[in-house]
Amino acid sequence: MEIPKEAEEQKRLLRSLFNVRMPGKINGDFLKVQDEYLQEATKEKGITDLKELQPGQKGIYLWQGDITTLRCDAIVNAANSGMTGCYQPCHNYIDKAAPTSITQAYNKRMARCS
Repeated sequence: MEIPKEAEEQKRLLRSLFNVRMPGKINGDFLKVQDEYLQEATKEKGITDLKELQPGQKGIYLWQGDITTLRCDAIVNAANSGMTGCYQPCHNYIDKAAPTSITQAYNKRMARCS
């Protein structure tokens, strides 16, 4: 595989490699690096805090934007029938920005429900 020369294309390739892999255990060092990279990328995009928004009704907020940059307790987002995320690389869905620890905890919980 050839590594692109442009920085944005390199980031796109990296995202693809993060998201497309065979199932199984992942090296802890890799997970740490991946999480640090994703957290830094999110900081660069900027964070929208729920406290900055006005509710449509008490406790209910409607917001349009990149949900990976929204600081709040919960997000209601469309999912597929398996309650899992998108499996296409470089799609901007919440499961692509969630720290690996959250994703692993979710997968364990879903396995117990099956």
